[in-house]
Amino acid sequence: MYTSHLLRRSYREDGKVRHENLGNLSHLPPEIIDVIRAMLAGRRLVDLDEDFEIERSLPHGHVAAVLGVLRDLDLERLLGRDRCRERDLVVAMICQRLIGPGSKLSATRRFSQTTLGDELSLGEVKEAELLCAMDWLLERQDRIERTLARRHLPGDAAGDGEAFVLYDLSSSYMEGRCCPLATLGYSRDGVKGKPQVNYGLICSPEGRPVAVRVHEGNVTDQQTVPDAIADLRERFGIQNVVFVGDRGMITQAHATTLKEQGVDFISALKSVQIRSLVNSGDLQLSLFDQVNLAEITSPLFAGERLVVCRNPAVAAERARKRAELLAATEVELEKVRASVHGPRGRLRGADAGKIGERAGKIINKYKVAKHFTLTITDGTFAYQRKTEQISTEASLDGLYAIRTTLPAQTLAAAAAVRAYKQLKMAERAFGTMKDTIEIRPIHHHLETRVRAHIFLCMLAYYVSFELHARLPELLFTDQTPLTPADPVKPAIRSPSAHAKAGSATTPDGYPAHTLTDLLADLGTLCRNTIHIGHAEHTFTRLTTPTALQAHALALLDVKLHQ
Repeated sequence: MYTSHLLRRSYREDGKVRHENLGNLSHLPPEIIDVIRAMLAGRRLVDLDEDFEIERSLPHGHVAAVLGVLRDLDLERLLGRDRCRERDLVVAMICQRLIGPGSKLSATRRFSQTTLGDELSLGEVKEAELLCAMDWLLERQDRIERTLARRHLPGDAAGDGEAFVLYDLSSSYMEGRCCPLATLGYSRDGVKGKPQVNYGLICSPEGRPVAVRVHEGNVTDQQTVPDAIADLRERFGIQNVVFVGDRGMITQAHATTLKEQGVDFISALKSVQIRSLVNSGDLQLSLFDQVNLAEITSPLFAGERLVVCRNPAVAAERARKRAELLAATEVELEKVRASVHGPRGRLRGADAGKIGERAGKIINKYKVAKHFTLTITDGTFAYQRKTEQISTEASLDGLYAIRTTLPAQTLAAAAAVRAYKQLKMAERAFGTMKDTIEIRPIHHHLETRVRAHIFLCMLAYYVSFELHARLPELLFTDQTPLTPADPVKPAIRSPSAHAKAGSATTPDGYPAHTLTDLLADLGTLCRNTIHIGHAEHTFTRLTTPTALQAHALALLDVKLHQ
């Protein structure tokens, strides 16, 4: 079909509208015709090479995602009812911990390297301002935590119902030795020789952080329990507390104290306590020939229910590991024996002191020295396994015991096991705070700044938790984990989660991500400042979102604005 394009003009003559053909454009290429049409409509055409310039492109998608979720959580208003410079800086620091963590000094540069600074109208930021904003935040920590407790810990100040609370302790090392909180202690980071601080995290049953307390680096787990209980009862007004802590947190002495205070708890026994149950006859190992879970009582733990479990898979793994460690230790000990008794051994004819010194360096290399007997005299060396002791230890492989003061009508045995296993959520919080949010190393010297830094990281994890909750279908998260009927068995990944992990692809065909990688992908969605030189006109345009970015923002309920 032939199409013609005519250039015409219209004019009025003697009260009538007349038309005049000025030319036939049909022979011109379509793009030229489009240019003529645009110019006749009054639009100005510019040369892309000379008159069109992209002045700046700032990453925006991850800022929109994190800041949008933070505002959905009403965290800005929670920090301060009225907007102020300090509130904006604290919000910026929380967001920065998720999109690109670093020091406070680096944050002053990074705010302007994304749209975060523009979104919060920060302008130029000095490091001293951030430090003052941290002081401002610390003054409001008590009020913020009390509000979070009301949100996420089912209030039972009136006395109805039980409030389950997860509590765990971790540590992070520090640079410098000026802070009075910084002391040497048991490092959960595996960094020896550096001062550290400990911090206890109170979480809701599903793992949302509610409060954090900072302690000296040499404080033990159980020493922090009284402060946590005081927070729950006095600050948060929760009277019927069910305290869930690990076996190192609630010692026998603390268990007695909690009972006296009327605080219910769920914890676990240490291996030596389980051995005492076996030795006293309160626990018969034959119980587990047919079942994996048994509920018992014992005078050794008066007023408590004990739910003893045996996991065959864990038992097999511990047996395998023990056998390997014993064999590896024997290889090292055999080297000593060859050195003493071999015809060319360096310790041939040596006195017992030298032989013992050499053996002492390697006997506990694999942490199983307790399972060997060494016989050392002048010029002789022998070793032997303590087979009876090894068999006794092996009999407890895969065995663990949950202890609780809650009655059976309130919490069944299976539910007690599942409640204790929820502590993994607090451990996951520490993992995210250390790796993704980069709480360590801590460079602050003032005690107040250290406390504010850790609280700031807790608030960043609060936002991160919500991001994970809204984006499971794009992450490697199992959206429908299968809960086994037997609480002793580990959680079962759903077929869809196995398929997602195997193919690294979601059911909808999107690449599966970690949260860090997904935020980095969103960061490629930029806000571009465009300048048209001839017309002296500047405007902004967002990069067109990819299908993945659009879907992620839809899941977060975040709308983009130019």
